[in-house]
Amino acid sequence: MFTKDIYTNRRNQLRSDVKSGLILLPGNQEAAYNYHKNTYRYRQDSNFLYFFGLNKPNFVGVLDVDSGEDWLFANDFDMDSIIWMGDMPKVSELAASVGVKNSTPTSELQKMVEKAIHEGRHVHFCDPYRAVTRHQISQLMGFYYSTVKNFSSKELIKAIVKQREIKADYEIVEIEKACDVAYLMHTEAMKMAKHVGTYEYQIAGRVEGIAMEHGGTVSFPVICSINGQTLHNHYHGNQITEGRMLVLDTGAELANCYSSDITRTVPVGGKFSDRQKAIYEIVLEANMKSIEMCRPGIKYRDVHLVACLTIAEGLKKLGLMKGDMKKAVEVGAHALFFPHGLGHMMGLDVHDMENLGEDFVGYDDETKRAKEFGTAYLRFGKKLKEGFVLTVEPGCYFIPQLIKQWRNEQKFADYIHYDEVEKYLDFGGVRIEDGILITKDGCRVLGKPVPKTVADIEALMA
Repeated sequence: MFTKDIYTNRRNQLRSDVKSGLILLPGNQEAAYNYHKNTYRYRQDSNFLYFFGLNKPNFVGVLDVDSGEDWLFANDFDMDSIIWMGDMPKVSELAASVGVKNSTPTSELQKMVEKAIHEGRHVHFCDPYRAVTRHQISQLMGFYYSTVKNFSSKELIKAIVKQREIKADYEIVEIEKACDVAYLMHTEAMKMAKHVGTYEYQIAGRVEGIAMEHGGTVSFPVICSINGQTLHNHYHGNQITEGRMLVLDTGAELANCYSSDITRTVPVGGKFSDRQKAIYEIVLEANMKSIEMCRPGIKYRDVHLVACLTIAEGLKKLGLMKGDMKKAVEVGAHALFFPHGLGHMMGLDVHDMENLGEDFVGYDDETKRAKEFGTAYLRFGKKLKEGFVLTVEPGCYFIPQLIKQWRNEQKFADYIHYDEVEKYLDFGGVRIEDGILITKDGCRVLGKPVPKTVADIEALMA
């Protein structure tokens, strides 16, 4: 937790950006794993965490925009809970620790909401991403469960995004701690990938263990696979074999719930083949060019398109693409090899604030989401500002099913040399990802640098 003044100032800022009414910020409840008393590892809702700082279940926060008061609704532990779970401070004590004067049993929340509705006041809430929270809001507000999203407050969502997208110095400190743990996770995985015959689950398990050793967990389910052409591959049952490349996309989430997200691709056995090195260095060039380009005022979609062009031009040199590469990128031919966006915001959520809606976070009135395959998957496209934290993660993939489909359709045949591409059906994929902070004049990579040149990776694996 940070100091109570930080949470108080955050709530006051949110109040100043919302015209009137009540702001309802439900915390998360426990989620059952396979029966009621056996729960998943608890994770607080990030909006509640940002404004109220308490990483405990069954709390609801309310901001009264008009009176300037804050409220926390929760119940004190009873003796049964103390016997099984241990003692916990009173709700009033927890509230005081984050600068909230009003703490009230959960049963009183319904009365407050009903009173506000009766008085014609607007009750603001975000569209819930958990079913139990959606049900909670439907009960509080008197909406049908299926209609809750229709009444969510765009005014509140935009105010939260405006505030949370600029990271304070103390937040950067927490994110860099998570990046430094990710350094340990990735370098350990590289050493393990030296040993042919290791199973993916052994590497994934060790990586997750390192995050836990540092008081946290992984910031999302580990992606660890020799089948890197599957972008979010959570299957870890393969034995790693020479001639394959291992894609590891992972990060840490530490005590304050700030995240890291880094990807590296390494050759099983420790040495890049000529073919692997050629594709890898195309992606590395796209990664480094993109980072060099990032600075305030630049649209991230323009950075994405530079990465696309860099990959397309590299593939043309290898004989996999042909023709005018600028036109190829304009029509989307490059997306056969690079079908996702360049990156996303990162902070309390590894895809920061995307529960509020990708278009609210990554786009605005000036920058609208594209519709064509590939660029449509760009989560973040608007102008960069000082204080943004985001990922830069270009990739190049050979997805057999997609290649065969496009070839059968003769899609973009003027730009794709399908005979040559089909020689890579067994290749897999390459992705290289770093987290960056947008600074006054440019950007910087966060955390201890994880090896990413061919020479540095081979040296570490040796």
